[in-house]
Amino acid sequence: MEVKGYRLRVIDKKISEYLSLFGALSIEGPKWCGKTWTCLKQAKSQFFVSDPQGNFNNRRLAEMNPSLVLKGDSPRLIDEWQEVPSLWDAVRSTVDFSSTKGLFLLTGSATVNPKKHIHSGTGRIASLRMRPMSLFESGDSTGDISLKDICFGKAGDKMTGEVELERLAHLILKGGWPATIGMNESKGSLVAKEYVKAILKEDIYRVDEVKRDSHKVELLLRSLARNEATMATNRKLQEDISSVDADGVSIDTVGDDLNLLRRLYLTENLPPYSLGLRSSLRAKQSEKRHFVDPSLPCAILRLTTESLLKDLEFFGFLFESLVERDLFTYAEAMNGALYHYQDYQGNEIDSVIEREDGRWCGFEIKLGANQIDKAAENLLRINEKIGENGGQKAATLCVICGLSNAAYRRPDGVYVVPITSLRE
Repeated sequence: MEVKGYRLRVIDKKISEYLSLFGALSIEGPKWCGKTWTCLKQAKSQFFVSDPQGNFNNRRLAEMNPSLVLKGDSPRLIDEWQEVPSLWDAVRSTVDFSSTKGLFLLTGSATVNPKKHIHSGTGRIASLRMRPMSLFESGDSTGDISLKDICFGKAGDKMTGEVELERLAHLILKGGWPATIGMNESKGSLVAKEYVKAILKEDIYRVDEVKRDSHKVELLLRSLARNEATMATNRKLQEDISSVDADGVSIDTVGDDLNLLRRLYLTENLPPYSLGLRSSLRAKQSEKRHFVDPSLPCAILRLTTESLLKDLEFFGFLFESLVERDLFTYAEAMNGALYHYQDYQGNEIDSVIEREDGRWCGFEIKLGANQIDKAAENLLRINEKIGENGGQKAATLCVICGLSNAAYRRPDGVYVVPITSLRE
């Protein structure tokens, strides 16, 4: 369909590819990240389950006769299908009895209660994860340097221009929500604030119909925001909540609420990377905490450009979150996977991309240009140590920074690239 004003997304090519291979495709991700618009671009008919017209007549129709709403030109978009979970099985059944590919596009902003989800769609319904816009998608990165070229050692040198610290703060605060394109900081940050408000008022009850204490969930969100881009344990989050609430919460409640936030696609933690059996270095298995977009912890903590500039250490954590949001999208475009690395000898690498061929690439993420030398030295030191301990050394090493005015390869072989020049 023709979607006026549509901005191309990195995932567009993947969607086309998957529709040619599978009978149905589910696009999953947080609300407001652009799933519906992206799918409308490739759909030839559509059905909006949550359309409020006629007192939500579409939802009632889907509940009474799921197979009826599947009729239409393909690919047929079924938007927010999780509102009527039986639609999944209707799609699966239709695909079962057809050899045609690309029949349906499904979008969902929350995973379904397992008690209502009867059958898996394995082999019939493929799935892709969609996130808020990367800087390249929103037009805030020039796209001069390709992540894939870096990972395969093919990136060239290029002057990319000066970047101001205030601009990076603005990009973090407004986030990658399509609705914020062209907005200033104060207006853009309102989108993330309203997002958090909607989660606490409605979504925490709708996912599994469990009555939750919204105040406790809000305290958990504040703790997660303070611990963004760290490996804080559930116990640490519990202690953080108890320090401001006399009643506190149990460790089981923390775990349940974290699972809820994951099911709402509000969080997306970075999994740990293991070097494999040959290496004698033992990797820690803690995940790195992340919201799906850096604007969310900013909204929760009511941060502004001024407050970020007064706390450059926390600014650095949020910049790391911004970069890793983009790396998730860029890595998946090249069929790679994103991790972080930490071993029991105190060696840490901010991000690791595992290529499709199994080789890995190490990335340090630094806000200031004055941190590049130390970051490169850290990457080289750890890479040598990994090799000495029987592990496979990195295919490439790179420092992604905020304030560098050029993308280049250092004499020691480490790439340096500003995030505002990176693309998939």
